Amino acid sequence: MRVRNLVVVLLFVTVIAPIVLYTDRLATFKTSSSKDEFIEDGTSVAFNGHNQRLNLLPQESSNSLKEPIGIVYSDNSIKSLPNSAASAQQRPTHIGLSTKVESRDHKSTRVLSTTTDEEDQDQRQSQRENPIREVTDGLVQGNDHKSDTATERKEIGEDAIDAGDKADQLSDSASQNMEIKREQQSSQTSSKVGRKEPIKTDTRKQNDQTAIPDARVRQLKDQLIRARVYLSLSATRNNPHFTRELRGRIKEVQRALGDASKDSDLPRNAYEKLKAMEQTLVKGKQIQDDCAAMVKKLRAMLLSAEDQLRVHRKQNVFLSQLTAKTLPKGLHCLPLRLTTEYYTLNSSQQHFPNQEKLEDPQLYHYALFSDNVLAAAVVVNSTVTHAKHPSKHVFHIVTDRLNYAAMRMWFLVNPPGKATIQVQNIEEFTWLNASYSPVLKQLGSPSMIDYYFRAHRANSDLNLKYRNPKYLSILNHLRFYLPEIFPKLNKVLFLDDDVVVQKELTALWSLDLKGNVNGAVETCGENFHRFDRYLNFSNPLISRNFDPHACGWAYGMNIFDLEEWKRQNITGVYHSWQKLNHDRQLWKLGTLPPGLITFWKRIYPLDRAWHVLGLGYNPSVNQKEIDRAAVIHFNGNLKPWLEISLPKYRNYWTRYIDYDHIYLRECNINP
Repeated sequence: MRVRNLVVVLLFVTVIAPIVLYTDRLATFKTSSSKDEFIEDGTSVAFNGHNQRLNLLPQESSNSLKEPIGIVYSDNSIKSLPNSAASAQQRPTHIGLSTKVESRDHKSTRVLSTTTDEEDQDQRQSQRENPIREVTDGLVQGNDHKSDTATERKEIGEDAIDAGDKADQLSDSASQNMEIKREQQSSQTSSKVGRKEPIKTDTRKQNDQTAIPDARVRQLKDQLIRARVYLSLSATRNNPHFTRELRGRIKEVQRALGDASKDSDLPRNAYEKLKAMEQTLVKGKQIQDDCAAMVKKLRAMLLSAEDQLRVHRKQNVFLSQLTAKTLPKGLHCLPLRLTTEYYTLNSSQQHFPNQEKLEDPQLYHYALFSDNVLAAAVVVNSTVTHAKHPSKHVFHIVTDRLNYAAMRMWFLVNPPGKATIQVQNIEEFTWLNASYSPVLKQLGSPSMIDYYFRAHRANSDLNLKYRNPKYLSILNHLRFYLPEIFPKLNKVLFLDDDVVVQKELTALWSLDLKGNVNGAVETCGENFHRFDRYLNFSNPLISRNFDPHACGWAYGMNIFDLEEWKRQNITGVYHSWQKLNHDRQLWKLGTLPPGLITFWKRIYPLDRAWHVLGLGYNPSVNQKEIDRAAVIHFNGNLKPWLEISLPKYRNYWTRYIDYDHIYLRECNINP
């Protein structure tokens, strides 16, 4: 009886149990939601450690699939989804039963290669033509390499477990992955498509924004450079056929390029020439076998180009300085024409009216030192235009001997309304001589004249603006002698001849300078207007007395308190520092460096709206600042009366000139 029972039990275990198990397994497969999923599940099950696929149903070739139908998730991503554990418990786990039995002997597992980062999935899918094939191949390799799969399990968060529990956990994971894959397939696909479309749009926008202007012209020029490099190499010279072809292509590209500076200037066949040249250059690239020679040649060309660039920059600086100090023909003609007319007048006609106002301290007095007739006329006209009471304004103009008659004739013919004009000749200041003024003595020395006029050689000095011969004129230094020129006045407003007045200025006379001598607009916002830009702080005399980072200020519109000037002996301070700088070791040339020293700690800062600078060199001056400025200053080389002036600012100056005036038309002076 015992033997019979034992035989029945063995028969049940060996025959009936496998039939039941396989029957249940097939029933589970039939409940799959689709044929495709059944094929995927059935073909991915491994038995006895073998990676052979089941042939229960016909299989679709993986190469025929155009889009991925499933996404494999790691345990971490499964846990992050809601109700994933509950849904996994409701599903049968028959898929892993045989694997569980066989894994006790062979310890083989089914490993799913996954990634938890959705961006990595997108990247990997874009790089692979068929991600499903990649996943299935990874599964096959995972069964062949047990040690590698154990490491992979650690990387995706699986803990080391004993052989009995390992199959259960893997089967649960497989069931969870299948369910999540079915639920998320459609939503993942749609979200990826929606996410990729704006990326493409953004890419198009970036391409449009980064498109290089006149790219074809640049490409043709680059081809010419590359072709010349190839011609200079020995490998090309040893190939006469290619040399002739390359020379012919160069001529064609040069004719097509011509003087074109933009793509619209190119002829219609330019693109054909470009493609033909590119094909020839590809041949040249194949011919070259000595990369070192190519690098050496390109390096030599680069060094040569840098040298030429330095030379051209130096020439540009010199020519700009030369242009700035060169008088146009029209402005040279005008004083000659005015001088001729002036000496045809009777002596009674050569006098200005209202001369009794010249020393009245109750009026508004302006000091203007210039040898430019037209520039002085703009300053006077713009000031009078915005004055509420022109009869209370007095203009004191000092010029040199050559322009004295012309300056007087202009204002005699064009009187500034009810304002008073005085024109003086600097030669009449008998007190201004070399024994009194150190700067006058220095300006007349042979060494100083040689220093100035060496500027005609481009290699004389990099800082050519400090060598401009205009500084030889004492007119630039008259600003340090205001009390001597106007002994009976209390306050004087100094104006440069390259400014334009846009508002009433009488409020400056009522300012309390609080014991200071000079009311000026500071230029702290610009680094090149600090003291160390003008003074030599390597000299102990400068470094002991001044701060290199002190705020500079601007000449051009300054209100001077002449009473305080005399009290503090400002002219004496100026003379003492000029004597110390006889060898130009404290500062270079010009009037601003000695002005910074002379008025050190004697500056009353004005609001920036009083005086806006930069219209003679800076094309980016804030338009709002220009509009609200009382005075705009064309400081720099691009003066408004020169052809090189900035066109956007020129109208601020020309609006105060009547170009229909007979003298301007005779001298061909046009806006």
